[in-house]
This record gives sequence, structure tokens and C-alpha cells, in this order.
Amino acid sequence: MTTSRSDIKNSANWGFETKQVHIGQENPDLATGARAVPIYASTSFVFEDCRHAADRFALRDEGNIYGRLTNPTGEVLERRMAALEGGAAALAVSSGAAAVSYAIQALAKAGEHIVASRNIYGGTYHLLAHTLPLTAGITATFVDPEEEGAFEGAIQENTKAVFTETLGNPHSNVADLETLSKIAHSHQIPLVVDSTFATPYLVRPIEYGADIVVHSATKFIGGHGTALGGVLVDGGRFDWKASGKYPWISEANPSYHGITFTEAAPEAPFAAYVRAVLLRDTGATLSPFHAFLLLQGLETLSLRVERHVENAQKIVEYLSGHPKVEAVHHPSLKGEPTHTLYKKYFPKGGGSIFTFEIKGGEREARAFIDNLPIFSLLANVADVKSLVIHPATTTHSQCTEEELAEQGIRPNTIRLSIGIEKAEDLIAALEEGFRQ
Repeated sequence: MTTSRSDIKNSANWGFETKQVHIGQENPDLATGARAVPIYASTSFVFEDCRHAADRFALRDEGNIYGRLTNPTGEVLERRMAALEGGAAALAVSSGAAAVSYAIQALAKAGEHIVASRNIYGGTYHLLAHTLPLTAGITATFVDPEEEGAFEGAIQENTKAVFTETLGNPHSNVADLETLSKIAHSHQIPLVVDSTFATPYLVRPIEYGADIVVHSATKFIGGHGTALGGVLVDGGRFDWKASGKYPWISEANPSYHGITFTEAAPEAPFAAYVRAVLLRDTGATLSPFHAFLLLQGLETLSLRVERHVENAQKIVEYLSGHPKVEAVHHPSLKGEPTHTLYKKYFPKGGGSIFTFEIKGGEREARAFIDNLPIFSLLANVADVKSLVIHPATTTHSQCTEEELAEQGIRPNTIRLSIGIEKAEDLIAALEEGFRQ
């Protein structure tokens, strides 16, 4: 199954068709602001006749062919996410993990290399450290982002991207996006930023030089823990031809009629390549039902994030003065190593997912968590509900002791994701956990 010319361009001229229903240019509000976005629960799209079908497959006619590649409901989500991030185009996929995987696989091939921050989500760390080396021959070097010259020193001749997170996991360390973009571009490679924890409401990495932004839309974008989803945003500024390191994007691609993506989709060739080749061939498609739920989340993104940030600051202050707390890791605190970067990149505040170390060890951490009311113990973050987890035995449990130490995760480390409940209630709940 292939895509049509408009599937590749992700342009404003979609003209989606399903039976007698038409959306697109006839109703542009669906992509820019209307609330009543329908769910197009359709696997495929009707052709008028055989010639129409042939024209679609031959790229002579714009429009949809098959739901694995495009869907009208998902396209609205993509347009809105691109607009929020200030990007040229976006691609919605089935999960944040899929978005990260596609971003890396679109940039690096067997025998090539990625430089990444070591303070990243455990799943992404394992993808780069173990899965991709084994299955695709792509290797990675992990660096301490707070060590001067670490990124520059790790770049090799075969390095194809620099990868970081706006706010690291689980401590919410702040990445120096502007500096990293300059380092990456000096080697003619893109900067890829996972901005899940920041959201475009707080920081827009493309404005600081990032080329590709990825999100687990499961988190703040959806906000309610009801739907999985991921998004890649193509900044549209990286010069793929001048780089010369990505011929599958800037030269004729044999897997799709010899198309050259920089010519077919000059505004967003990266997103076009991922959709037309990787999504086509591996199918991590976002359900239109989940696209609809994520769109509902976008309606209240700024309102929710404001409350998340406000509550988190109150909890950080409370924990910082608690006698049973050994340390709090949040970039708003003056003693934290990325506090200066926090003031630069987060004028509205940020970091509602962070860690603290309870006095004692793993036993005390578990007892605190097991007796903590209001907070839900589950493997998610950035929900409207407050969440808690013990990283060393859950989200980062596949790490070795050395890897855990490098990422600053100790047996007494507890990760909190602060929700939008009343801050006074959350503080009372934490106090109960300490008492128990």
C-alpha cells in the first residue's frame, strides 16, 4: 500500500474523501479551530472509479488511499501540533515510543551513530543502548549534558543526530537547546528534542534551533491518561541537501517510485519521508479514536499546564523543607545544576515531573509510596491526577547499577508527577505518606 501526493506533502490541500463526506478546504476550521472534529472510523477511502484509483496510486491526484497512512481526524491533530510547535508539518503515530523510534530510524542506518543525553526516559535509553544496536546496527554514545564539551567530544564521523529531552527524565534537568543546536549544525546533523515534559505551552524547541521535536502525546497533550499517541514535528529548517548525509531524503528514493522528498515536500521532507516510508512499511498508526481524545486534551493544554506548574512549585517548596527528605531535584531550586538554564528556557515555570530522595533506602521509599493517598502508583506521568513511582524498580529497572548511578537514580529516589488537584490536599497526602 502506498500513499498519495497529498499524503506526502501534508499540505493544506488535503480534500479528504470518505463516501459522500468531504472535509478539508471546504471546511478549513476543522484544522484550525473548530471544536466538532468528527471521528473518521474508516480503514480506507472510496475511489470514484478505476481511473481515480489509479491516479491516486500514481500520485496524479491528491487524497487519501488507506488509513494506515492518513486519517482526517489525525490530520487535524497533526496540523494543530505543528502550529503549536511552530513547525512546518507533523506526523501523529501510535505512541511516544513510536515517534522516537521513527525519528532515529529516519536519520541513522546500520553502522551509524547517535549522540544522546544520558538523562533520558528509560525506554528511550534502552532503545538506543540495546535494541537498535542489536536489530538495526545503530549505536549510541550517552553523555552527561552538564559536562562541558561532552556532546562535541562524542560526535563521530558517522554520527547522524544529537538527541536530548527538554526536561530530562526523571529529574527534569533542563537541556541547553540553543547550544546543542549550534553543535549539531556545525556537524551538519539535526538536533532531535523530546519535549514531552515541557509541552509547546512552556517551550518551543524549534525557536532555539531544534530541527525535529517529538512528543509522547499520551502525557500532557492528552492529559487524562485515556489514550496513547505520539507526534513528530518537522521544523522545516534543516538543509538536507546541503548536509549530504541523508540521501534517502535528499536524493531519489527507490522505495517510493524514485521520489526525492526534498523536492516533493520541500517544506517538511523529514515528516514526508517518515510517513511515506517508515509508517507505510511498519504501521505504527494512530487510531482516529485516540486522535479525537488527544484533540480534546489540546483544548485545555494551557489551562492544565499552568495548574501543573503552580502545584509543582508548592510541592517542591514543601519537600525542600521537610525533615524526612534528603534532597529534591527540580531545576527551579538554586542549588540544582541546570537552574540557570531553567530561568532562560522556562520563564513560565516548569517541571511538574521531578524526583526527591527520602531519608533511608529502598525500604523507606517503598513504604512511603505504598501508604501515599491521592497519588496513583502507575507507569505514567503528566496526567491530571498526581502520580508516584519508584524508578529504580520500575521505569528504570532494566538499567544496571552503573547506569542507574549515571542517571542519578538511587534506591531512595521517588518520582512524582504533580497533577491539578488542590495543592493543599497533595501536601496533606504527602505528609500522611511520611507519617506512615
